[in-house]
Amino acid sequence: MNRTHYCGALRMSDVGKEVVLKGWVAKRRNFGALVFIDLRDREGIAQLVFDETLSAQIVEVRNEYVLSVKGKVVERQDKNAKIATGDVEVLVEAVSIMNSAKTTPLIIADETDALEDTRLKYRYLDLRRSVLQKNLKLRHQVTLLTRNYLADKGFYEIETPILCKSTPEGARDYLVPSRITKGGFYALPQSPQIYKQLLMIGGFDRYFQIARCFRDEDLRADRQPEFTQIDIEMSFVEENDVFALVEGLMGEIFDKIKGVKLPSFTRLPYVECMKRFGSDKPDMRFVMELHCVNEAFAHTDFTIFQQVLAQGGEINAINVKNAADRFSRKQLDQLQEYVKIYGAKALAHLKYKDSTFTGSIAKVTSDAEQASLIKMLEVEENDLLFFVADQKRVSQTALGALRLKLGKELHLIDESKYQFLWVTDFPMFEYSEEEQRYVAAHHPFTSPNLEDVDKLLDDKANCYSRAYDLVLNGYELLSGSIRIHDQQLQEKVFEAIGMTKAEAKARFGFFLDAFQYGTPPHGGVGIGLERLIMILAGTDNIRDVVAFPKTASASDLMSEAPSSVDQKQLEELHLTITE
Repeated sequence: MNRTHYCGALRMSDVGKEVVLKGWVAKRRNFGALVFIDLRDREGIAQLVFDETLSAQIVEVRNEYVLSVKGKVVERQDKNAKIATGDVEVLVEAVSIMNSAKTTPLIIADETDALEDTRLKYRYLDLRRSVLQKNLKLRHQVTLLTRNYLADKGFYEIETPILCKSTPEGARDYLVPSRITKGGFYALPQSPQIYKQLLMIGGFDRYFQIARCFRDEDLRADRQPEFTQIDIEMSFVEENDVFALVEGLMGEIFDKIKGVKLPSFTRLPYVECMKRFGSDKPDMRFVMELHCVNEAFAHTDFTIFQQVLAQGGEINAINVKNAADRFSRKQLDQLQEYVKIYGAKALAHLKYKDSTFTGSIAKVTSDAEQASLIKMLEVEENDLLFFVADQKRVSQTALGALRLKLGKELHLIDESKYQFLWVTDFPMFEYSEEEQRYVAAHHPFTSPNLEDVDKLLDDKANCYSRAYDLVLNGYELLSGSIRIHDQQLQEKVFEAIGMTKAEAKARFGFFLDAFQYGTPPHGGVGIGLERLIMILAGTDNIRDVVAFPKTASASDLMSEAPSSVDQKQLEELHLTITE
């Protein structure tokens, strides 16, 4: 019997039809002479009704058996509004048991009590849960929309190599030893960065790829060792051209997938973003900005604040509106410990009630300082102020993290909103304490702002770039930049990060050679597909939108990878394992 319908597709319009369904048993209920079975496939559930004659054929059937049934669709008397097929059921006329099943080690339902390790160990069973199937269907829909949108805009989809040259500058590469070239290694691409720039040099003008990328780095809830990005590159463009394309793509996706018309995208330079929100990926769905209050404490007698100001640091504050009575001493102590995670030495607070300040620094702030704070922070009755005094970066980052924590805990975030933010003008370099040198903050092919070119060698700390990120609801959704297309400028950037011409030649020789043959101005982005799907699906765990994800320790519990290999394989690759 050939299948005529998916289980989850049956509706009142199908009443009277003869149908053939195939799927897994989700639930069995015995009612005397009648047996009811919920049959499940990727589209949903259909209720089957077996009479006394057919019931004898399914005595052994239990959950996760695979059935093929033929029957007639009828209207249900006891309708179930909780499922899409709840108005109908199928009176079974013939049944075939296609396969049996052992008792599963996890409950196959949207709500399961299985630990995540169990779910990952038996991922093929976990994937039968409708919530994961909906997520992967959503992923398919987004990639299809993306392909069609970009194709309509004149982009070619072009694949780039998976086995490529190791060009270490950023995250660690995954290395692949060569059997043929003794002692030689390929690297798995962290992104198609060099190749997509070569495609621009090759004259393709508009490229995209749903690209697999690999980074050997520590994992977290929104990161996997292998991931997918929507990779885009264009020739003869400026930042506004890139922004317009991406905003159009996001508008298409959110309109077609969520039925949402997006608000205009905000733009903020990196420096202003850190100043106002203490983060380069702030959640803009709630209002609670940082304020530098150095001026208010310019003449303070409080020794700690004096020392911070004398050392060129900052005192930053946030005003948590109408929250003074919502925090106990114990809770305030817990917040004190929280900011220390981000390098802050302490968290000071003031509560404003009955026109009076109380709190950890109330006794060491003068009337004039308190009056200044009321004006600067727009303090009202029952407001709660938090302060972090430290070096600028520590003060901003710690208070920014606290801002986000409070936004979540106090339910200040409108979960129905999608708020996009372009963060622009990122620092060109960042200082690596580990390497004791400045390294590229984005990657070494990012163009500096034209007005900062003269700072590349002599003022790296104040050199900014044409790099940009797109942030959505506090997640970095994409990174990109306008690239360097001038050979001399590229050499100058390499010099700025301490890379000699010989080192540059060894790492990027083929790429730099291409620069000599007419490189067009170009720029692009890499959009994190999993993060986008994660937000659209309403989950905060990236593993929920990946078919076969890795754990936080980068292992695959299902296939037990990574694993040891035969000695013969090691010998063929000229490798020796050391203890």
